Amino acid sequence: MPMISRAPDTGVWLLTTPHTSYALRVDGTGAPCHLAWGPRLTPSEADALVTPAAEPASSFEGRPPVGEELPVDGGTRYGPPSLQVRYPDGSRAFEWQPTGHRVLEPAPGTAELVLEFRDRVHPLHVALHYTVREDTDVIERRTVLRNAGDQHLTLLRADSAAWSLPQLSGYRVSHVTGQWSAEGQVHRDPLPHGETVLTSRRGVTSHHAGPWLMLDSGEASEEHGRVWSAALAWSGSWRITVQSTPDGRAGFTGGVGHEGTGVPLAPGEEFTTPVFAGLYTDGGFGAASRAWHAYTRRHVLPHADETAPVLYNSWEATGFDVDEAGQKALAERAAALGVELYVVDDGWFGARRDDRAGLGDWTPSAERFPDGLGPLAETVHRLGMRFGLWVEPEMVNPNSDLYRARPDWVLHLPGRERGELRNQLVLNFARDDVADWAYDWLTRLVADQGIDFLKWDMNRAFSDAGWPGRQDGNDRLWTGYVANLYRVLDQLRADHPGLRIEACGGGGGRVDLGILRRTDQAWVSDNTDAVDRLVIQHGFGQIHPARAMSAWVTDVPNQLTARTVPLRFRFHAAMSGLLGIGGDLTRWSEEELAEGAELVAEYKRVRPLVQHGALHRLSGPLGEGPTVVQYAAEDGSETLVLAWQRRPRHGVPRSPVRLRGLTPQSRYRDVRTEDVYHATVLAEYGFHPDLPPGDWASSVVHLVRDGGDEG
Repeated sequence: MPMISRAPDTGVWLLTTPHTSYALRVDGTGAPCHLAWGPRLTPSEADALVTPAAEPASSFEGRPPVGEELPVDGGTRYGPPSLQVRYPDGSRAFEWQPTGHRVLEPAPGTAELVLEFRDRVHPLHVALHYTVREDTDVIERRTVLRNAGDQHLTLLRADSAAWSLPQLSGYRVSHVTGQWSAEGQVHRDPLPHGETVLTSRRGVTSHHAGPWLMLDSGEASEEHGRVWSAALAWSGSWRITVQSTPDGRAGFTGGVGHEGTGVPLAPGEEFTTPVFAGLYTDGGFGAASRAWHAYTRRHVLPHADETAPVLYNSWEATGFDVDEAGQKALAERAAALGVELYVVDDGWFGARRDDRAGLGDWTPSAERFPDGLGPLAETVHRLGMRFGLWVEPEMVNPNSDLYRARPDWVLHLPGRERGELRNQLVLNFARDDVADWAYDWLTRLVADQGIDFLKWDMNRAFSDAGWPGRQDGNDRLWTGYVANLYRVLDQLRADHPGLRIEACGGGGGRVDLGILRRTDQAWVSDNTDAVDRLVIQHGFGQIHPARAMSAWVTDVPNQLTARTVPLRFRFHAAMSGLLGIGGDLTRWSEEELAEGAELVAEYKRVRPLVQHGALHRLSGPLGEGPTVVQYAAEDGSETLVLAWQRRPRHGVPRSPVRLRGLTPQSRYRDVRTEDVYHATVLAEYGFHPDLPPGDWASSVVHLVRDGGDEG
């Protein structure tokens, strides 16, 4: 069956993925309308979904608010519009007029449908893009809008796509909320009647919500049930509006921006929305997560096939007190521990002695690094490690040479006080001269100082979001900022193919598929408490894979929570992602250094499973019993089980966990104990991870498929 086909009699377009189908058609009014999104359909089955439009229940109803591929503002439509336009004459409506269609093959195993339209009155052209691939059930959607006239217009809302669900007995929405140091808190709640808005108005993805959601009937579990989900690939302000309608339908629309902002379109100008990708599965939330993880590794992350190195970061050891001698001493200890990438954090540049000065002056401190960073980079490389550096290119301290020279470069509103957060202001990356300045010093820094890795931070949200001197600046900066951020990252990577980048937004403030397409991993939270991290990482893993999840082992009592848990527990929590170490190694005892080296070596043996395997959430996080996750090799050859327990429940029997992703009728050997288990017993009757007695227990079990089959 072709991935994209069209029925000549009914005009039904059928998009086919390995396990699902998506069907739509252009109706008699010229509007693109949804037909189906769910299990696989044949062309004739999809054709049977075309039925005459029902008469409105009353003159107050108009067109159904759910069911169009991109609901517009205009006519008898009263739901949330995906497309809202203000024309030069002040009018706002849009009427669909089909102008053509194309089916493309942009790459082997990939097909793209483009449906082309224009407004019946004004010269605004709209193209709906749908991309399907033979190796994923994720469908990518985006919209391209072009002003073909000779006057300016404004897109008041320009969403990427709207998604419609079948009529169900009820709906439940899953999403994440949070704040700094408590990102990724998962909520699964009944969908209220009316409209629910998930959004960030901060100019960045935000700690407080993630640009994705899942919908089900309320009956789905981790392993069973139908789940519809979508994720927006955008790193600025965003908005997703979900609605539950009086006629028992549900749908959602999403894209860039928030209320009160728009996208200006000059004559001849084109705006391409970010991808708003969707996925249907009947295997519950776990299957949805695994499908998103596989899609991200194959089609989003630039180097997901690589094995990420064990990282050390100097922040907790030194704070701003950074100098060449101290960093070389830390590097020696990190290398002895088995670290493969050494990263110098904040404090290496300009007059940076605290967070009140120096940000924006990106040259090594002559006092602290008299010969530049070269000698430190050489030492790190000699020790067999890669060399990385923390940067925050989008920010400036008022107390800096850059700000004194270019105060006009920051976001500000004339006549208004410039609001500071963390003693810093936001540079207007929507300005080409600002973005070009950032690229220039970054590319020279990477080339001149021997940099292999950048931790790219962004520590505050927008405020005073103005662009003085430009008539459309207050609207244009919201999308122009992100477009130039992407341009700088893309150009930097193209010029330095060996460079790897970590996305950081003051913790998990910028985690989305848009930034992950241009970076290699993401900093999940500034909260490194291992107990809190299990919850935060649970939320991160709903959509994003372990291959992108940076996780550190830091010192106790934890500097944020004051909690103390064993070193092994902290390592095991961090080993479920990309292992990093952030403690002050000069204060670790010989016993801690030895145990740390042993655990680093253990992680290196199992990290291919963590970084490239399929995640199964077997229990948790941190409920009454143990929290258990499993990573399984695609071919069933091995599996890894990680378990954590806050405290034993004395007198209460511990329930076994049933492993997934095993080869039926095979045996599996525990690499550590040499015990052998039958796959059927592990999968159907369960397995008890070997947790030591006492509070804050944790364990790692590595099972490898043994030779021979079950008798």
